[in-house]
Amino acid sequence: MVLAVDIGNSNIVLGCFENDRIHFIERLSTNQNSTALEYTVLIKNILELNNLSHLSFQGGIISSVVPSVTHTVQEAMMRLTKKPVMVVGPGIRTGLKIMLDNPAQLGSDRVADAVAAINEYPCPLIIIDMGTATTISAVDRNKNFLGGMIIPGLRVSLESLTMRTSQLPKISLDPPKKVIGSNTIDCMRSGIIYSTAASIDGVVARMEEELGETCTVISTGGLAKTIIPYCKRDIIIDDKLLLKGLMIIYNKNNN
Repeated sequence: MVLAVDIGNSNIVLGCFENDRIHFIERLSTNQNSTALEYTVLIKNILELNNLSHLSFQGGIISSVVPSVTHTVQEAMMRLTKKPVMVVGPGIRTGLKIMLDNPAQLGSDRVADAVAAINEYPCPLIIIDMGTATTISAVDRNKNFLGGMIIPGLRVSLESLTMRTSQLPKISLDPPKKVIGSNTIDCMRSGIIYSTAASIDGVVARMEEELGETCTVISTGGLAKTIIPYCKRDIIIDDKLLLKGLMIIYNKNNN
């Protein structure tokens, strides 16, 4: 088995795969102040809750957009598994053709998403990853990663709204009853959810117009299930996409 970890700005997603099968997916809060020992204990507890021994792993892989946490989590994983843990970055084979001005600037989470998507879905592709930031990536029919967009995430936008207004309260992301809200809470819920869904619909349409063809559209990330059902465009939700990508990358570099 292989332990796979994606370190995001808000959450750390843990999973474990064996023979192309993902056994579990769990989430932790990202804490830049936690020590390697604290992460070791947290990861060990998650493995035990899923009836797995920390000594049953042959290795590990990390994608991270939080450099200050990367080494700490890598140290924790190696301490647990007693095996090497690779980090997605320069020097790691991915099989992805990156057509950016500076390919090294591409986040490892977007790399893993794209690697999984081109192996599982027909190209061209638009990949939407909804986390602290919403990233939208375009892959052409020849499986070239062209680029995309980085947009303030759902919670970032909502927190900005409540912090900068004196009369708007903090709200949960419960589904709105209707588009036209009849009270402050419903207006906020409708505004944040329907406007985000409409933004995604609009961006997908503009990207397809620029590419000149219809794309397969996939969404992943912690907030995908909150927003994508309200989009008018058909979008596949794949909450295992990133871990699938890490699995493919790990296998490429171990074979």
